[in-house]
Amino acid sequence: MTSENIYSFISIDEYAVTPKYMQLTNSIIKAIEKGKLGKNHVLPSINDLSFELDISRDTAQKAYNYLKKLGIIGSVPGKGYFISNTDIKQPIKIFLLFNKLSTHKKIMYDAFVASIGKEAVIDFYIYNNDFSLFRKLLMSKRDGYSHYVIIPHFLEGGEKAHEIINTIPKDKLLLLDQLLPGVNGAFAAVYEDFEKDIYEALEQVVEQLGRYQTIKILFPDYTYYPKQILEGFYRFCNQYAFNYEVVADVNKAIIAEGEVFISLMENDLVLLIEKIIETKLEVGKQVGVISYNETPLKKIILNGITTISTDFHLMGEKAAQLILEKSTEHVAVPFHLTLRESL
Repeated sequence: MTSENIYSFISIDEYAVTPKYMQLTNSIIKAIEKGKLGKNHVLPSINDLSFELDISRDTAQKAYNYLKKLGIIGSVPGKGYFISNTDIKQPIKIFLLFNKLSTHKKIMYDAFVASIGKEAVIDFYIYNNDFSLFRKLLMSKRDGYSHYVIIPHFLEGGEKAHEIINTIPKDKLLLLDQLLPGVNGAFAAVYEDFEKDIYEALEQVVEQLGRYQTIKILFPDYTYYPKQILEGFYRFCNQYAFNYEVVADVNKAIIAEGEVFISLMENDLVLLIEKIIETKLEVGKQVGVISYNETPLKKIILNGITTISTDFHLMGEKAAQLILEKSTEHVAVPFHLTLRESL
């Protein structure tokens, strides 16, 4: 058999974050499973692949080498590559959709990939908190996946996200990082309970917070963070009789002695620190700082910034575990607080 029309079902998706060699590998495996490529089917040369798909020769070679390692293709010196085996074990095929790839989301991704195993095929996409792109990606990727793993966070327009997600068979669905109201049925989830988590995290340092008069949370109007964080924040401040304030714009924040700031966004944290340095107030004594999401640099900045963060590595591991066990369990991964000099 020849490679006639092979480019109608072997392609590279520029939206995907999945490495191009894996996209090429996955395309060939899918084509075999659908009967479009049979045993002894001749594949394009490395040069042809590179030209037709606008990829490097190294990428094409890496894909073919990986397929040879799997025992799916063979090669004959001087004649090229061909399909040598169509008896492919049905792999786990995952459509992985993240809202963004930050430092902590990469920890989650790496843990998920490592835990799911080498037999799984993962197509990885990022929609940058954009609901229209989220909808486009989900609606265009309706077939060929055994699981859909989705992080549902939007800057705006996500009110109907549950309607799109509800079109996915629930035995294939895993919501990651956040439960979304309106998604029904028996589906898997590994999530943060944002209201409960911030309340319990702040309770752990109620003694240290008692040295300050006011707690201010930097919560921009334009953010993907859920409003449940504010609900937990309000509940804590009312329960323990703290003065509090929600600051929508860090540039307009007034910093005074006796205040603690909780920063959700990394960019806001940088601006906050710059403003505190200008005041010459001593962090950890005259003014306090708490930051969301642990990163290595926060162990060093200002002699250590106190953080409240979920275990993103555990979250990735748990998501993989639920898929491998074919479970529809809902697993809440709690926050933990790391106390440092900034408080």
